Amino acid sequence: MPYKANKHLPKRVKDNLPRGAQTIFRKAYNNAEKQYKDPKKRRGKASLTAVCNKVAWSAVKNEYKKKGGDWVKK
Repeated sequence: MPYKANKHLPKRVKDNLPRGAQTIFRKAYNNAEKQYKDPKKRRGKASLTAVCNKVAWSAVKNEYKKKGGDWVKK
């Protein structure tokens, strides 16, 4: 299910990421959902949700890093 706005993101994402990182997560998740909807495009037997989360967190980690328990822009 694509996320239409940051307010619809999972609680663990909203509670841990700053607003900009939430937007990156949401956009990456939604793109991955379109790209990997077909199970043949996924590695192994990973679920669509697992793949989307992995892609989204990777996108966040490209722009942000964890410093002292908080996510900060690189």
